[in-house]
Amino acid sequence: MTPHELLAIIDRHDRWLSRCAGGARACLVMADLRGMYLAGANLQRVKLSGAILAGCDLKRSDLSEADLFAADLKAADLTGANLQRADLRGAHLRGARLRGANLRDADLRGGALLDHRGDSTLTVQRSDLHGADFDDGLLARANLSGADMSEAKLNGADCTGALMAGVNLSGASLRDADLGSTDLKGANLSGANLSGASLKDANLTGAILLGANLRNADLMGATLDGVDLTGVDCAGANIRRNADQFPRTIRQSLESHHAWVRSGGSKGARADLAGQDLSHIDLTRVNLSGANLRGIDLSGATLREALVVMSDLSDAVLRDADFTGATLDGTNLRGSDLSGARLDGAKLGSVDIKSGVGRAPGRRWPVNLTGARLVGASLVGANLRDVNLAFADLGGADLTDAVLIDANLTGTVLDGAKLDGAVLPALADDD
Repeated sequence: MTPHELLAIIDRHDRWLSRCAGGARACLVMADLRGMYLAGANLQRVKLSGAILAGCDLKRSDLSEADLFAADLKAADLTGANLQRADLRGAHLRGARLRGANLRDADLRGGALLDHRGDSTLTVQRSDLHGADFDDGLLARANLSGADMSEAKLNGADCTGALMAGVNLSGASLRDADLGSTDLKGANLSGANLSGASLKDANLTGAILLGANLRNADLMGATLDGVDLTGVDCAGANIRRNADQFPRTIRQSLESHHAWVRSGGSKGARADLAGQDLSHIDLTRVNLSGANLRGIDLSGATLREALVVMSDLSDAVLRDADFTGATLDGTNLRGSDLSGARLDGAKLGSVDIKSGVGRAPGRRWPVNLTGARLVGASLVGANLRDVNLAFADLGGADLTDAVLIDANLTGTVLDGAKLDGAVLPALADDD
């Protein structure tokens, strides 16, 4: 097709869109348009199914509601193009540039085109968006289910409400992207960069996040059923998983413990969650006093103002957990990892031990943090009176205004710790 012939078709199409005499809808099905210059062209509702548009210049073109079913758009430049409600099922966009493009309500699911030139074999193939550039693009409510978007760029893109179930986003860059209310069920996000991204109310059920970067991402209200966050960089991320997102056995154990605490032990049962993975769970103001939590994974969990009195948290993984204002009096935290945890204003004091007749014999049961790791933890204004910190590592921890009267600091590492205003134990006199 000559450039003159193509321009004539586009001119008639423009007349058709304007309902002018001599107009005709452009039908370029299976046309070979490789490398053609179509920047700024009005191609609304054009028929381009199966067309070869590889390397085309389509910058700022209007392809809204266009039929691009199984079209070949490899390495095409669609910067700023309007693809709203376009049919891109089975399209090939590998290496295409769609920076700032509008793909609102576009359909990019897999598709199959019957080619009569061959043996007419019908095969459904995924839309190929590998390495495509969608930076700052608008993909709100687009249907990308099952598409291959590996190593694609979606930095700053608006994907709110998009259907992305089963999509392959491995190695993709989605920095500061808005994925609010997006369906990412079963998506492959391994190695993806989601730093600063918003995933509020997104569905990530069964998604693969191996090696992903969620630093400073917002996952408030996101569904994370079956998601393994091991090895995922969640520093600064807002991740709160409600208890109802955990297995029924976990929920039942928490409910039974609540009844046990409220009834003084006459109802329910003490929670035994030893070794369980409750990472990023929201247990704000929950009473876990007396629970067996040995070896539990509560990394990134929120336990603000929680009651965890006389509980067993030995060898627990508590990295980046939020214990702000929590009460952990008398709890066993021996060997636990509290690196980066927040314990500002937390109470880690002693518990008075009462005799069988209810009288206090003068004995106190202190918090046990022997051998614990609190590197970079924040304990601003925390009450650490009587606590046993023997051989604990508080390197770089913030102990501003903390109270450590009568604390055991034998072998404690305090390198780089902030101690401004902290009340330290009196030094023993050497005879």
